[in-house]
Amino acid sequence: MLKTQESQPDSTSLVYKNGSINKPFRSPMISRGTNGNSSQNFKARACKSIQKYPIQVKKIPPVCLGVKRPRIEGLEILEDEEKNEANGDSSQSDLSVIKSIPAFGVQKKLFSAFRSPMKISNQSQDSISSHQSIEQPQASMGIYKGSGAKLGIRRFNQQNLGPRHDPDAEDAIVLYKPEEDQEYLDSIKNEIPQKKTLASILDKNSGNSQKKRVAVVVDPLLGRKLRPHQIEGVKFLYDCVTGRKVEGAQGCIMADEMGLGKTLQCIALLWTLIKQSYEPGKPTIDKCIIVCPSSLVKNWESELVKWLGSIRISPLACDNKGSKEKVEKDLKNFVVSKGRMNMKPVLIISYETLRMYTPILKKGNYGLLLCDEGHRLKNGNSQTFIALTSLPVKRRVILTGTPVQNDLTEYFSLLNFANPGLLGETSEFRKNFEIPILRGRDSEATDKEKSISDQKLAELALIANKVIIRRTNDLLSKYLPIKYEHVVFCPLSDLQTDLYESYIKGKSVRKILNDEKGGSASGGDTSLQAITILKKLCNHPSLLKLPNDIEKSENIIPQEYYEATLKGETSGNKRRSTIPDYGGGRNSAFHPKWSGKMSLLDRMLLKLSKMPEKDKVVLISNYTQTLDLFEELCRARGFGYLRLDGSLSIPKRMQLVDTFNNPNGGHMVFLLSSKAGGCGLNLIGANRLVLFDPDWNPASDQQALARVWRDGQKKTCFIYRFVSTGSIEEKIFQRQSHKLSISSCVVDERESVERHFSREHMKELFKSRLRGLTECETHESFKCKRCINGRQFMRAPEPMDYGDSGSWDHFSKADISKAHDMLLKSCAGEDVSFVFQYKSH
Repeated sequence: MLKTQESQPDSTSLVYKNGSINKPFRSPMISRGTNGNSSQNFKARACKSIQKYPIQVKKIPPVCLGVKRPRIEGLEILEDEEKNEANGDSSQSDLSVIKSIPAFGVQKKLFSAFRSPMKISNQSQDSISSHQSIEQPQASMGIYKGSGAKLGIRRFNQQNLGPRHDPDAEDAIVLYKPEEDQEYLDSIKNEIPQKKTLASILDKNSGNSQKKRVAVVVDPLLGRKLRPHQIEGVKFLYDCVTGRKVEGAQGCIMADEMGLGKTLQCIALLWTLIKQSYEPGKPTIDKCIIVCPSSLVKNWESELVKWLGSIRISPLACDNKGSKEKVEKDLKNFVVSKGRMNMKPVLIISYETLRMYTPILKKGNYGLLLCDEGHRLKNGNSQTFIALTSLPVKRRVILTGTPVQNDLTEYFSLLNFANPGLLGETSEFRKNFEIPILRGRDSEATDKEKSISDQKLAELALIANKVIIRRTNDLLSKYLPIKYEHVVFCPLSDLQTDLYESYIKGKSVRKILNDEKGGSASGGDTSLQAITILKKLCNHPSLLKLPNDIEKSENIIPQEYYEATLKGETSGNKRRSTIPDYGGGRNSAFHPKWSGKMSLLDRMLLKLSKMPEKDKVVLISNYTQTLDLFEELCRARGFGYLRLDGSLSIPKRMQLVDTFNNPNGGHMVFLLSSKAGGCGLNLIGANRLVLFDPDWNPASDQQALARVWRDGQKKTCFIYRFVSTGSIEEKIFQRQSHKLSISSCVVDERESVERHFSREHMKELFKSRLRGLTECETHESFKCKRCINGRQFMRAPEPMDYGDSGSWDHFSKADISKAHDMLLKSCAGEDVSFVFQYKSH
């Protein structure tokens, strides 16, 4: 037995003619006989003879982890085998397969579960799957030639010389077609043929391929989700930023109203520019910056991931929440990154953070700048405007639903930011456009001034419309349910009326009116302070510090004012600490009956809570103190509510919105500050909204009113704007209508907008018509042709003009029953004097 072991050659140098090397181990020492009863059942078995033609294996050092593996040369087949194959001798087929064993003397079958990085020379053109190679190892065996792939060398990627997406595909959105570019076609015709050099002949990418242009097609992933008006918007944006609209101008303004999908249109533009251009295989831009309010940074990030996927794009969201060192590091990496190293090509940053880190961002080069809520750039002298102008980027896109907010100078600032020098300098614009237009818009203008105004409007629109696109909410009628919007005029309560008249007749207001500059009188309130006091008084007297804020008010306030409480509330014990002291250490218990608007709201919420539809409502105010009163009212009546104001962090705001939008949630009321959450929030969980007080800037109110009538809304929407009849709130509403009429003429190109108010009317802020002297002063100034003695005898024609409330339905106190909303009709009572009603479609 020992001699047999010693006589056995080294197993590593053996190759057997039959059988596989990885068969289950059988001892060469003994072999079981066929006859189990024989006494010679067990005997020594001789080893198999050595192969006639041993393979010459090239000795290679063992492979070590972490060490680069050397290239493996193919094994040569012996001449005899080649002769046998040529003669068609199949008797040596087994030997042929065995001879083509890879290096290290190990058959490939042991590694058939792995895919070799080296090329198999005799493998067929049809790829063999890994499971097929396991079942039929001999069929997949091959010879490793020396011309196989070389490890460590980057594979050559042939450049794509065609469009990235098929322009002839069904529903393909083509932004650029070379055959329609006349300038490009003329350049090809006039091209002088050049002599071919050896380098141009050998280089496949040289010559005409560099001058060839291809179609630019929106990624079908986004194209299939775009609506018709959004497709039109993407094409307009692309033509503007590529300089095809106006020569030398690469900026534009996306001025669509809220809810039309400005974000998705800009994402489609951004993604197309980053991935494509009319030059084959090259992008138009390398990096993009999106600037937006801090509350929308995460929203933009989630929108990009939502539409493109987290694998396709990885944006850099910078809202200045981390440490200063981390923010600086991220921004510096973004500035210096280029080409393949640019892993995050999109920077999302807030306006405040950008101002802080402008010195870092100025050092880079960027292809596109998107400014969301771009009306922040209305002041050309602001720090934000200066910081953004200093960035080295030519393609600038402004997103705003309200390009004209207060005057045409702000409109000029936006246009001048997008395309510097398009309308000249500021002084030239005021002289050529703003002054003649405003003079002609006055209700007391002469026919000549009106004619000049119309002429200047047409001239301005001809220039501006090349770089601005504007669509109204009328387009949403195809996709959203009907919206009813009401302007509800509410008379002041008796206590509010007495306090209001006492204040405007007091010394503070008299000094302001007697001051020629309209500023502050010595020892008195400023005009802004006086306006704020009157606005708070219109909401509820509890918002003022009485009797200190209003002179001699202690003789007006009844004792019941300090004692009356809501059901289930105790006087002063459960009040929020933020509700002001009322002077002299006395705190009053809140009750809605002291305010006309609050009384109406209280009845509407009670009625709404009992309706079977289970509608939810959003309450919006410009003052957080008013939200305090809303909160106290909800607690006293047992309404479930959520509150969002400036004190809430951005992540918590989104959680709050998601909770409210959940149809199974138990919160009926959402309290919202127009300053903190008026922009960008999607509150489709509610279908009713109350704007409790107006703002001087109509854009702020328009933003707040658009929170519920948005994509995803399934129920009919009812919007209510409360205005105190005959008070300063009605003056503010009139001022808003004046600004919106200018916007309608300049931006929307409406020619029949009525001239309702003169500039002198705007100065009469402190004059009032209370105690039933008017049902609606605004309606009286309209000179409405459909109403006689304040009562409408002809319904407003549809579709109505949203920007002109004079074209809406008008219901006097006696005709409120003709309004559409059952909730408003059932709760109006004595607290409603007049209603304007708008119907979307």
